[in-house]
Amino acid sequence: MAGGADDPRGRNVWRREAVSSPCVNICVMHPEARLCTGCLRTGEEIAAWSRLTEEERLAIMAKLPARGPLVSSRRGGRQGRLGRGASRGKPDQGET
Repeated sequence: MAGGADDPRGRNVWRREAVSSPCVNICVMHPEARLCTGCLRTGEEIAAWSRLTEEERLAIMAKLPARGPLVSSRRGGRQGRLGRGASRGKPDQGET
């Protein structure tokens, strides 16, 4: 029978350690900063994440809080429309 040292019956075959990740399932790339607005990683970091060591992941995650201001000012979405004076179905104030 194939099994791990912890479980001679093989019930732990698919059990793995959790991978550290800052992902919050809000995967939208900021067009100017080129960072994910959810986790603040670059596209290159996201693509390489599964191949990085735990130490490399932790080093990247330590840098993420400083990236927050790079993506904090978005113009789109509801807040952007409200900030420009538009409301549901009505043109911006500057339009005629």
